Amino acid sequence: MTTAYSESSTERIPGRSWTIRLTGHSDRTATVTCSTAACRMPARSKNLAAMRAFAAQHAAAHAKVATIRPNAACHCRAQQCAAHPDMKVHCAGAVVMILRHDPTVGRVWSVGEVCAACAPLITHATVVARAARPRPAAAEQDPAQVPAPRSAVPGGFSSPGAPAAGEAQRRRPRSTARRPRRPGNGQGR
Repeated sequence: MTTAYSESSTERIPGRSWTIRLTGHSDRTATVTCSTAACRMPARSKNLAAMRAFAAQHAAAHAKVATIRPNAACHCRAQQCAAHPDMKVHCAGAVVMILRHDPTVGRVWSVGEVCAACAPLITHATVVARAARPRPAAAEQDPAQVPAPRSAVPGGFSSPGAPAAGEAQRRRPRSTARRPRRPGNGQGR
């Protein structure tokens, strides 16, 4: 008998982190490395500006592609809050994704899942995304708040204003009376 592992939504899982590093060499070349082994990095180059731009874009791509897991634990806490050693705080709040880069050093970019309490304490960090709030199941929603099904329109599109299938379409009758013309509006006399 085999059992499949299923992750509970209330169970905390370790927060993820990615580190992108620009390393200079004695022959005046540089390399970019990523903590994710599967990432492709450019070859060693003498064009430091291009390598720095690539590292920044690579870190931003990790931040953009990674989906924040609402049940992730604070990565900062796993590191004993080393990113903000002088300010003690209890990890709490929703999970956020931060991008951290110290412009004075300029060689390391990091992206990580941290809690909302630690994020503002980490120097040179920018919150780039927040965890999506879990949506209540349809059975738990108030029936008045559940949207009515939309009717299909040929071509696979739906029409937000169309009545649901089987529902009688109610229209206001058009009035047959015409508006009186205002004098001097340029129409023939």
